[in-house]
Amino acid sequence: MRFVPLLLAAATLGGCASQTTLSPARTPPAASVAIESILQKQIYQMTPVEAGRYVAWVHAAEPDLRHRIAAIGRKNLGQPYLLNLLGEFPFEVHDDLPMFSLERSDCVVFAEHTYAMALSRSWEEFFWMLQRIRYRDGVIGVATRNHYTEMDWNVANNWLVTDISAELAGPNGPSYGMRVDRARFLKTRHNTERDIPVETSRQSYVPKEQVAAIAGQLREGDFVNVISTRDGEHWASHVGLVVLGPNGERHFLHSQEPKVREESFESFIARAAEREARNAREGKNGQRLAGFKFLRLNDNIVVPPMAPQPRPGT
Repeated sequence: MRFVPLLLAAATLGGCASQTTLSPARTPPAASVAIESILQKQIYQMTPVEAGRYVAWVHAAEPDLRHRIAAIGRKNLGQPYLLNLLGEFPFEVHDDLPMFSLERSDCVVFAEHTYAMALSRSWEEFFWMLQRIRYRDGVIGVATRNHYTEMDWNVANNWLVTDISAELAGPNGPSYGMRVDRARFLKTRHNTERDIPVETSRQSYVPKEQVAAIAGQLREGDFVNVISTRDGEHWASHVGLVVLGPNGERHFLHSQEPKVREESFESFIARAAEREARNAREGKNGQRLAGFKFLRLNDNIVVPPMAPQPRPGT
Protein backbone atom coordinates (compact mmCIF):
# COMPACT_ATOMS: atom_id res chain seq x y z
CA MET A 1 0.00 0.00 0.00
CA ARG A 2 2.92 2.35 0.63
CA PHE A 3 3.85 2.22 -3.05
CA VAL A 4 0.52 3.64 -4.25
CA PRO A 5 1.20 7.33 -3.42
CA LEU A 6 4.62 7.05 -5.05
CA LEU A 7 3.12 5.58 -8.19
CA LEU A 8 0.45 8.29 -8.29
CA ALA A 9 3.10 11.00 -7.84
CA ALA A 10 5.20 9.50 -10.61
CA ALA A 11 2.17 9.40 -12.88
CA THR A 12 1.37 13.04 -12.09
CA LEU A 13 4.92 14.23 -12.78
CA GLY A 14 5.05 12.15 -15.93
CA GLY A 15 1.83 13.75 -17.10
CA CYS A 16 3.31 17.29 -16.65
CA ALA A 17 6.45 16.33 -18.53
CA SER A 18 4.42 14.76 -21.29
CA GLN A 19 2.28 17.87 -21.71
CA THR A 20 5.35 20.13 -21.92
CA THR A 21 7.02 17.91 -24.49
CA LEU A 22 3.93 17.63 -26.67
CA SER A 23 3.03 21.33 -26.64
CA PRO A 24 3.48 22.59 -30.22
CA ALA A 25 5.93 25.44 -30.80
CA ARG A 26 4.29 28.70 -31.78
CA THR A 27 5.08 29.60 -35.35
CA PRO A 28 5.77 33.31 -35.85
CA PRO A 29 2.88 34.67 -37.93
CA ALA A 30 5.22 36.19 -40.54
CA ALA A 31 7.29 33.04 -41.04
CA SER A 32 5.12 31.78 -43.87
CA VAL A 33 4.55 35.17 -45.49
CA ALA A 34 6.34 35.65 -48.80
CA ILE A 35 9.17 38.19 -48.70
CA GLU A 36 7.46 39.97 -51.59
CA SER A 37 4.55 40.79 -49.28
CA ILE A 38 6.88 42.09 -46.58
CA LEU A 39 8.67 44.29 -49.12
CA GLN A 40 5.39 46.05 -49.84
CA LYS A 41 5.58 47.58 -46.35
CA GLN A 42 7.76 50.28 -44.86
CA ILE A 43 9.80 49.13 -41.86
CA TYR A 44 7.62 51.08 -39.43
CA GLN A 45 4.66 49.02 -40.66
CA MET A 46 6.42 45.69 -40.02
CA THR A 47 6.38 43.42 -37.02
CA PRO A 48 9.76 42.50 -35.50
CA VAL A 49 9.56 39.10 -37.22
CA GLU A 50 8.94 40.76 -40.58
CA ALA A 51 11.67 43.31 -39.95
CA GLY A 52 14.09 40.48 -39.17
CA ARG A 53 13.27 38.84 -42.48
CA TYR A 54 13.70 42.15 -44.28
CA VAL A 55 17.11 42.70 -42.65
CA ALA A 56 18.28 39.29 -43.86
CA TRP A 57 16.89 39.95 -47.35
CA VAL A 58 18.39 43.43 -47.81
CA HIS A 59 21.80 42.24 -46.59
CA ALA A 60 21.85 39.67 -49.39
CA ALA A 61 20.18 41.91 -51.98
CA GLU A 62 22.49 44.91 -51.48
CA PRO A 63 26.08 43.90 -50.64
CA ASP A 64 27.42 47.48 -50.62
CA LEU A 65 27.12 48.89 -47.09
CA ARG A 66 26.69 52.51 -48.16
CA HIS A 67 23.91 51.65 -50.59
CA ARG A 68 22.33 49.37 -47.99
CA ILE A 69 22.23 52.20 -45.44
CA ALA A 70 20.44 54.41 -47.96
CA ALA A 71 17.99 51.63 -48.90
CA ILE A 72 17.12 50.88 -45.27
CA GLY A 73 16.79 54.56 -44.39
CA ARG A 74 14.44 55.15 -47.32
CA LYS A 75 12.46 52.08 -46.29
CA ASN A 76 11.39 54.19 -43.29
CA LEU A 77 10.33 57.30 -45.21
CA GLY A 78 7.08 58.49 -43.68
CA GLN A 79 7.77 56.95 -40.27
CA PRO A 80 6.02 59.15 -37.65
CA TYR A 81 8.30 61.29 -35.48
CA LEU A 82 8.19 61.21 -31.69
CA LEU A 83 10.65 63.17 -29.56
CA ASN A 84 12.46 61.51 -26.63
CA LEU A 85 11.61 58.01 -27.79
CA LEU A 86 14.57 55.92 -26.65
CA GLY A 87 15.10 54.56 -23.16
CA GLU A 88 16.09 51.48 -21.18
CA PHE A 89 12.67 50.12 -20.17
CA PRO A 90 12.21 47.40 -19.00
CA PHE A 91 15.95 46.84 -18.37
CA GLU A 92 15.85 49.95 -16.15
CA VAL A 93 12.79 51.72 -14.77
CA HIS A 94 13.98 55.31 -14.39
CA ASP A 95 11.38 55.98 -17.13
CA ASP A 96 9.08 53.89 -19.31
CA LEU A 97 10.70 54.68 -22.66
CA PRO A 98 11.45 51.52 -24.68
CA MET A 99 14.74 50.04 -25.84
CA PHE A 100 13.41 49.92 -29.38
CA SER A 101 10.45 51.02 -31.44
CA LEU A 102 9.75 50.23 -35.07
CA GLU A 103 6.59 52.33 -35.26
CA ARG A 104 8.14 55.76 -34.56
CA SER A 105 11.52 57.45 -34.36
CA ASP A 106 13.31 60.59 -33.31
CA CYS A 107 16.44 61.70 -35.15
CA VAL A 108 18.87 59.62 -33.09
CA VAL A 109 16.70 56.50 -33.07
CA PHE A 110 16.31 56.70 -36.86
CA ALA A 111 20.06 56.91 -37.46
CA GLU A 112 20.90 54.19 -34.93
CA HIS A 113 18.29 51.79 -36.30
CA THR A 114 19.41 52.39 -39.86
CA TYR A 115 23.08 51.75 -39.09
CA ALA A 116 22.29 48.72 -36.90
CA MET A 117 20.07 47.09 -39.53
CA ALA A 118 22.61 47.75 -42.27
CA LEU A 119 25.31 45.99 -40.24
CA SER A 120 23.14 42.97 -39.40
CA ARG A 121 21.73 39.81 -40.98
CA SER A 122 18.94 39.01 -38.52
CA TRP A 123 16.65 40.55 -35.91
CA GLU A 124 18.80 39.19 -33.10
CA GLU A 125 21.98 40.67 -34.60
CA PHE A 126 20.18 43.97 -35.22
CA PHE A 127 19.10 44.21 -31.58
CA TRP A 128 22.64 43.39 -30.40
CA MET A 129 24.14 45.93 -32.82
CA LEU A 130 21.67 48.59 -31.71
CA GLN A 131 22.89 48.32 -28.12
CA ARG A 132 26.51 48.30 -29.30
CA ILE A 133 25.91 51.61 -31.08
CA ARG A 134 23.68 53.25 -28.47
CA TYR A 135 25.71 52.52 -25.32
CA ARG A 136 29.36 52.99 -24.43
CA ASP A 137 31.07 49.62 -25.00
CA GLY A 138 27.57 48.17 -25.47
CA VAL A 139 26.88 48.20 -21.71
CA ILE A 140 23.16 48.92 -21.34
CA GLY A 141 22.17 51.61 -18.85
CA VAL A 142 21.14 55.24 -18.69
CA ALA A 143 24.57 56.20 -17.36
CA THR A 144 26.36 54.52 -20.29
CA ARG A 145 23.98 55.73 -23.02
CA ASN A 146 25.61 58.05 -25.55
CA HIS A 147 23.63 61.16 -24.54
CA TYR A 148 25.83 63.93 -25.93
CA THR A 149 26.22 63.68 -29.70
CA GLU A 150 29.63 65.31 -30.09
CA MET A 151 31.33 63.99 -26.96
CA ASP A 152 29.55 60.66 -26.45
CA TRP A 153 27.99 59.25 -29.63
CA ASN A 154 30.63 60.40 -32.10
CA VAL A 155 33.51 59.32 -29.85
CA ALA A 156 32.10 55.97 -28.72
CA ASN A 157 31.28 55.04 -32.32
CA ASN A 158 34.61 56.00 -33.89
CA TRP A 159 34.82 52.40 -35.09
CA LEU A 160 31.83 53.25 -37.31
CA VAL A 161 32.34 56.90 -38.30
CA THR A 162 35.21 59.44 -38.29
CA ASP A 163 34.77 63.19 -37.82
CA ILE A 164 35.97 64.99 -40.99
CA SER A 165 34.44 68.39 -40.16
CA ALA A 166 37.76 70.16 -39.63
CA GLU A 167 39.11 68.79 -42.91
CA LEU A 168 36.03 69.93 -44.84
CA ALA A 169 35.89 73.36 -43.20
CA GLY A 170 39.57 74.08 -43.86
CA PRO A 171 42.26 75.61 -41.64
CA ASN A 172 40.20 78.74 -40.95
CA GLY A 173 36.98 76.88 -40.26
CA PRO A 174 34.88 77.71 -37.17
CA SER A 175 34.78 75.77 -33.94
CA TYR A 176 33.04 75.93 -30.57
CA GLY A 177 33.80 74.86 -27.04
CA MET A 178 31.73 72.30 -25.15
CA ARG A 179 31.49 71.63 -21.43
CA VAL A 180 29.67 68.46 -20.41
CA ASP A 181 28.61 67.72 -16.82
CA ARG A 182 27.27 64.18 -17.14
CA ALA A 183 26.82 63.71 -13.38
CA ARG A 184 24.53 66.73 -13.17
CA PHE A 185 22.62 65.69 -16.30
CA LEU A 186 21.99 62.17 -15.01
CA LYS A 187 20.88 63.41 -11.60
CA THR A 188 18.52 66.11 -12.85
CA ARG A 189 17.11 64.30 -15.89
CA HIS A 190 17.16 60.64 -14.82
CA ASN A 191 17.43 60.67 -11.01
CA THR A 192 20.64 58.66 -11.35
CA GLU A 193 23.72 59.25 -9.20
CA ARG A 194 27.13 58.82 -10.85
CA ASP A 195 30.54 60.29 -10.04
CA ILE A 196 31.69 61.46 -13.49
CA PRO A 197 34.12 64.36 -13.90
CA VAL A 198 33.21 67.38 -16.04
CA GLU A 199 34.71 67.19 -19.54
CA THR A 200 35.47 69.90 -22.08
CA SER A 201 36.33 69.79 -25.78
CA ARG A 202 36.64 71.88 -28.93
CA GLN A 203 34.42 70.98 -31.89
CA SER A 204 34.94 71.94 -35.55
CA TYR A 205 32.03 72.34 -37.94
CA VAL A 206 31.21 73.43 -41.49
CA PRO A 207 29.27 76.72 -41.58
CA LYS A 208 25.94 76.53 -43.39
CA GLU A 209 27.17 78.97 -46.06
CA GLN A 210 29.93 76.51 -47.01
CA VAL A 211 27.87 73.32 -47.30
CA ALA A 212 27.11 73.71 -51.01
CA ALA A 213 30.83 74.03 -51.76
CA ILE A 214 31.83 70.83 -49.93
CA ALA A 215 28.73 68.71 -50.61
CA GLY A 216 30.46 66.84 -53.43
CA GLN A 217 32.94 65.40 -50.93
CA LEU A 218 30.20 63.75 -48.87
CA ARG A 219 29.50 60.06 -49.34
CA GLU A 220 26.38 57.98 -48.95
CA GLY A 221 26.01 56.70 -45.41
CA ASP A 222 27.95 59.54 -43.78
CA PHE A 223 26.62 60.78 -40.43
CA VAL A 224 25.37 64.38 -40.10
CA ASN A 225 25.22 66.54 -36.96
CA VAL A 226 23.16 69.72 -37.30
CA ILE A 227 24.86 72.46 -35.26
CA SER A 228 22.58 75.09 -33.73
CA THR A 229 23.36 78.15 -31.66
CA ARG A 230 21.57 80.31 -29.12
CA ASP A 231 22.92 82.93 -26.74
CA GLY A 232 26.49 82.18 -27.84
CA GLU A 233 26.26 78.42 -27.16
CA HIS A 234 26.58 75.76 -29.88
CA TRP A 235 25.46 72.15 -29.80
CA ALA A 236 24.34 69.29 -32.07
CA SER A 237 20.57 69.71 -32.08
CA HIS A 238 19.73 67.14 -34.75
CA VAL A 239 21.27 64.22 -36.68
CA GLY A 240 20.71 62.35 -39.92
CA LEU A 241 22.37 60.60 -42.85
CA VAL A 242 23.79 61.52 -46.24
CA VAL A 243 22.21 59.77 -49.24
CA LEU A 244 22.63 60.33 -52.96
CA GLY A 245 19.82 61.66 -55.12
CA PRO A 246 19.03 60.34 -58.63
CA ASN A 247 21.70 62.55 -60.22
CA GLY A 248 24.30 62.09 -57.50
CA GLU A 249 23.27 65.19 -55.56
CA ARG A 250 23.72 64.96 -51.79
CA HIS A 251 20.51 64.65 -49.79
CA PHE A 252 19.76 64.77 -46.08
CA LEU A 253 17.75 61.76 -44.83
CA HIS A 254 16.47 62.30 -41.29
CA SER A 255 13.62 62.01 -38.81
CA GLN A 256 12.10 65.39 -38.01
CA GLU A 257 8.57 66.31 -37.05
CA PRO A 258 6.19 65.14 -38.42
CA LYS A 259 7.98 62.19 -40.11
CA VAL A 260 11.12 60.77 -41.72
CA ARG A 261 11.95 62.76 -44.84
CA GLU A 262 14.58 63.11 -47.55
CA GLU A 263 15.51 66.56 -48.81
CA SER A 264 18.41 68.56 -50.16
CA PHE A 265 20.68 70.40 -47.75
CA GLU A 266 19.56 73.57 -49.50
CA SER A 267 15.96 72.78 -48.59
CA PHE A 268 16.85 72.03 -44.96
CA ILE A 269 18.78 75.30 -44.65
CA ALA A 270 15.92 77.25 -46.23
CA ARG A 271 13.36 75.76 -43.84
CA ALA A 272 15.60 76.67 -40.90
CA ALA A 273 15.81 80.26 -42.18
CA GLU A 274 12.01 80.42 -42.40
CA ARG A 275 11.69 79.18 -38.82
CA GLU A 276 14.22 81.73 -37.61
CA ALA A 277 12.41 84.57 -39.40
CA ARG A 278 9.11 83.46 -37.86
CA ASN A 279 10.67 83.36 -34.39
CA ALA A 280 12.05 86.86 -34.91
CA ARG A 281 8.62 88.19 -35.90
CA GLU A 282 7.06 86.59 -32.83
CA GLY A 283 9.81 87.81 -30.50
CA LYS A 284 11.02 84.29 -29.66
CA ASN A 285 14.64 83.56 -28.78
CA GLY A 286 14.78 80.35 -30.77
CA GLN A 287 17.82 78.38 -31.85
CA ARG A 288 19.56 79.31 -35.09
CA LEU A 289 21.24 77.05 -37.61
CA ALA A 290 25.02 77.55 -37.56
CA GLY A 291 26.21 74.66 -39.72
CA PHE A 292 26.96 70.95 -39.76
CA LYS A 293 29.44 68.41 -38.52
CA PHE A 294 30.07 65.56 -40.96
CA LEU A 295 31.35 62.13 -39.96
CA ARG A 296 32.63 59.78 -42.64
CA LEU A 297 31.36 56.21 -42.60
CA ASN A 298 34.52 54.13 -42.19
CA ASP A 299 35.58 51.98 -45.12
CA ASN A 300 36.77 49.01 -43.09
CA ILE A 301 34.39 48.54 -40.19
CA VAL A 302 35.37 46.13 -37.43
CA VAL A 303 32.61 46.00 -34.83
CA PRO A 304 34.15 45.86 -31.33
CA PRO A 305 32.84 43.21 -28.95
CA MET A 306 30.48 44.11 -26.17
CA ALA A 307 32.00 44.76 -22.76
CA PRO A 308 30.66 42.45 -20.03
CA GLN A 309 27.33 43.63 -18.68
CA PRO A 310 27.95 44.24 -14.96
CA ARG A 311 25.53 42.97 -12.38
CA PRO A 312 23.33 45.93 -11.38
CA GLY A 313 23.99 47.34 -7.93
CA THR A 314 21.64 48.91 -5.44
